Amino acid sequence: MSLRIDAHQHFWRIGRGDYGWLTEADHPKIARDFLSADLEPLLKTANIDRTILVQAAPTEAETDFLLSLVEQTPFIAGVVGWIDFDAEDAASRIARLSAKQKLVGLRPMIQDLPDDEWMLRKELARPIDAMIRADLCFDALVRPRHLPALAEFLDRYPDLSVVIDHAAKPNIARAGVDLWAQYMRHIAQSSTAFCKLSGLATEAGPNWSADTLKRTVDILLEAFGPSRLMWGSDWPVLLEAGDYAQWLAAAETLTKHLDASARALVFGGTAATFYGLV
Repeated sequence: MSLRIDAHQHFWRIGRGDYGWLTEADHPKIARDFLSADLEPLLKTANIDRTILVQAAPTEAETDFLLSLVEQTPFIAGVVGWIDFDAEDAASRIARLSAKQKLVGLRPMIQDLPDDEWMLRKELARPIDAMIRADLCFDALVRPRHLPALAEFLDRYPDLSVVIDHAAKPNIARAGVDLWAQYMRHIAQSSTAFCKLSGLATEAGPNWSADTLKRTVDILLEAFGPSRLMWGSDWPVLLEAGDYAQWLAAAETLTKHLDASARALVFGGTAATFYGLV
């Protein structure tokens, strides 16, 4: 029986002081510490075996913090960290960091950068090449406005393993997914990029349901197929839109028409392959 993997979850300890986005005013439901003791019972109830722990602060101290949790948290299968890609020695930093046990990828927080074409800067060539040499995956945290640049980025670095976080955050709440769908289909056809089936409840707004998300999920399944699509909770950010069991149940409902082997890919196999867990 294949492992069930949550391909995208976070932990944070507010007192560390580098979560600039995570304020009580903007995020009252999640502006507190969330660590393994909070998530473990949810995983057990959901029959989730392993998780991918993803950075939530743009500091290398965050990467060190997440890697320190691996030793005491057996269900963490891999960590996606952060480094300063703009640093002059970014390539050597990546080479050093790649030796860390269970580091499987890196994620610049592209959605928060002022330049929508940041990923196309020529200075990124050396750190991206360092990632390729180290066999590290690239989590692309982007929004629909970044997709033209992402398509060019993927064409420029065909040997880089890339996954699009939260399906690029389509504007489900306003039914504004047509242009997003066009770009995502193009990326799926023209590259080897993977995609995370995560974060959609947050983008759908209050009172969402499986029906609310059906068109978006159908587009993703059609474009990427189960072998390039991986389910993730985006917990605890998810708590602003619902709970763990609710989102998992919706995702299972929206994929119930797939055969058992395809569902096993979406809920574990694809993540294991992408992040090199098998």
